[in-house]
Amino acid sequence: MTTRRVYKVSEVSRSSGVSVRALHHYDEIGLLQPSARSASDYRLYDDDDLLRLQQILIGRELGMSLEAIRRSLDDPRFDRRAALRQQRLELAARAERTAAMLRAVDDALAMLDDEGAKAMSEEQRKSLFNGFDPTRYEREAAQRWGDTDTWGVSKERTSKYNAADWQRYKVESDAIMTDAAELLRAGVAPQSVDAMAVAERHRRSIDRWFYPCATDMHASLADMYEADERFAATIDAFGEGLTRWLSAAIRANARR
Repeated sequence: MTTRRVYKVSEVSRSSGVSVRALHHYDEIGLLQPSARSASDYRLYDDDDLLRLQQILIGRELGMSLEAIRRSLDDPRFDRRAALRQQRLELAARAERTAAMLRAVDDALAMLDDEGAKAMSEEQRKSLFNGFDPTRYEREAAQRWGDTDTWGVSKERTSKYNAADWQRYKVESDAIMTDAAELLRAGVAPQSVDAMAVAERHRRSIDRWFYPCATDMHASLADMYEADERFAATIDAFGEGLTRWLSAAIRANARR
């Protein structure tokens, strides 16, 4: 008779890259509960648990909230093999888009390196935007803010940005999110001075790149980050729970 292999939470953490703290959280919310407990009440995971954890990570990568992932995995109709096939198609399509964007960035770098370059041909101009989908959220954004001054200012500013501008913005934005995630992992409270300083950097970045963003508007954005799963997924990609932490820091900064 084959003995079922089980793994301690520390082993699962090392194999998956998911922190022990996150695994404990998944257990507490019923997303990934270990199949067994040791005599000393340690969590013990089996191979089926590891496959479920992979589904959680794939779902997060595809922008799903933890609650949406839990509902889908607990649905009696859930078919893991069919889900994996569909997820593979989605991830392959994303990889193709990412590869196209990387080529576009390389094209932009080549143009910047060529100081004596002539005016770009139409083909070169198009190559700068391979893989990007600027209309992805445009219709929704227009519905939300299309009749506001904010939308008009943002539309006017971003229409002038080229690939290099967007790359500079991404570097700046990623640095802010990375610093925020480090504070979160260090256990720094969102109401602390350091947390509010990161929130203020975030507000000023929006103000500089998109539209005038006063603290009250910034607080409204925090509400949207928490309410919209797509925003939350993007922010939480830097650290589990970062959306909630950053939103609290933004509100604290606004009150200050």
